[in-house]
Amino acid sequence: MTQLPSPHPEAKALSDQLLSQIIAEIKATQFISFARYMELALYAPQFGYYRNGLRKLGKEGDFVTAPEVSPLFSYCLANQCSEILHKLKDGDILEFGAGTGVMAADILITLKKRGQLPDHYYILELSAALKSMQMKTIQEKIPELLHKVTWLDAFPSKPIQGVILANEVLDAMPVNVFKNTGGIKECAVTLDNNNLLTLCISENIKLTTEINQYDINFSENYMSEINLYLPGWMKSMADSLSRGAVFIIDYGFLRHEYYHPDRMQGTLMCHYQHHAHPNPLVFPGIQDITAHVDFTAVAESAEKCHLNVAGFSNQASFLINCNLLSFIDNTLDEKKRFNQNRQIMKLTSPNEMGELFKVMGLTKNYEAELMGFK
Repeated sequence: MTQLPSPHPEAKALSDQLLSQIIAEIKATQFISFARYMELALYAPQFGYYRNGLRKLGKEGDFVTAPEVSPLFSYCLANQCSEILHKLKDGDILEFGAGTGVMAADILITLKKRGQLPDHYYILELSAALKSMQMKTIQEKIPELLHKVTWLDAFPSKPIQGVILANEVLDAMPVNVFKNTGGIKECAVTLDNNNLLTLCISENIKLTTEINQYDINFSENYMSEINLYLPGWMKSMADSLSRGAVFIIDYGFLRHEYYHPDRMQGTLMCHYQHHAHPNPLVFPGIQDITAHVDFTAVAESAEKCHLNVAGFSNQASFLINCNLLSFIDNTLDEKKRFNQNRQIMKLTSPNEMGELFKVMGLTKNYEAELMGFK
């Protein structure tokens, strides 16, 4: 594995405190599921990756998302939102986990220009540090619309009409890890003699039942993941929408690709100071842990919640269908035009985000065709 940079003392102290909590929980129960470990590593109060105050996004963080790559991404989403809000006559937008707030700001800027602002722009955000950053970003980019934005720490108490956006949300949802070793077994997290985290085999009837329903002939020692939280999240989201559309944007595959025979070690990936590596058991709380999304499972969960799967495509096709090319600014000078072209390539190239990232559109009580999938 690539040698990772040493964390600075503040980050190391934070990680050590979280590690102590994890070790104490394991000692009390002998082992914990990988999903529980991932939940603690990412969402433990004060110390979890998405709950502490350390920088996560951008050059000073661990990774960069599409809205930070280019405002063109948000302009395209705003184009889609504008069409839906127009057909609904009015409505709201709900964004899950808004990162730095740049996507919310750029969407609001575009919708203001189009005269199609939502009644409210809700942001469901668990991190106080990220909420503060989002507020600052919106205040700096479009202060006159800050009053439109409302932050939530749970699903809306009443269903909204409008658009729900989930960009790179599902990849950070805790997953259970399994291994085919004489049958499907769970890979849990335990301690070795030196109190270091390690994986062990355990029984999980719910996990085994779910995987066996897929009727896939896994080879011996095949490892992968399953998101057992997805159905509950989907139901809560469906209950939060009375009428409108949902857009889920993330890296992932349909099930036949997700559990491809060659993908023997699953899809878990960690991001630490812009180093991508496969070991989730180091640096808890100060590295991101992700798993690719099984979009077949997303579609199945959606349909069980009476949501219609209205479209599915790779990110490149979706952005182009949302009139990406119309946002190109040909008045830029040569250097800025070069940067704009580079951003477009990053968003749409098969070797970058264009093919790996997928977009799934879901609708509820909304019959019109979605622009991004025409």
